[in-house]
Amino acid sequence: MAKTNNTAVAAVPAGYVPSLKKVYKEEIVAKLMKEFGYSTVMQCPKLVKITINEGVGDATGDKKLVEAAQQELSIITGQKAVVTHSRKDISNFKLRKGMPIGTKVTLRGVKMYEFLERLIRVSLPRIRDFNGISEKMDGKGNYTLGIKEQIIFPEIDIDKISKILGMEITFVTTANTDEEAHALLKAFGLPFKKHNN
Repeated sequence: MAKTNNTAVAAVPAGYVPSLKKVYKEEIVAKLMKEFGYSTVMQCPKLVKITINEGVGDATGDKKLVEAAQQELSIITGQKAVVTHSRKDISNFKLRKGMPIGTKVTLRGVKMYEFLERLIRVSLPRIRDFNGISEKMDGKGNYTLGIKEQIIFPEIDIDKISKILGMEITFVTTANTDEEAHALLKAFGLPFKKHNN
């Protein structure tokens, strides 16, 4: 992975298929068809995109924090992050409409699968006292995972960060129910908490 001034650029070889995409086609589809009794492969839920949002609460007083967060999120995901801006004035937070308040990335295709694999196999196990993630879905077949510290990602050099930041990672699926979305994400390897915990 080559790093430029403000982002990380991953070169993808022609014909490359991420391992989790192979797993989906070769294992997960068959498992879900059996579990939910789908009549065709087209009915199987798919992972459409992953969006990562990183809010920077102190950004109203320091624009450099947003720039640093944008750079970090670009490095973590391998795709240029965009700056998000406030939509309205909130005087209690010294916030004016249009001020930069965070950064976000939307991942699809190869980069989505690559990020998901790194998240499951490398980053989540680095969380101290980790015992699984919440099973709470959004009622529409999507799931949002809250991360408290960006330093769980090995791409981040802890000595170079200016502030510990949390983020929300949203998994958008084509599932019609939370049950189907949960089964899909669990089959990919997301470590949901056991019911008896």
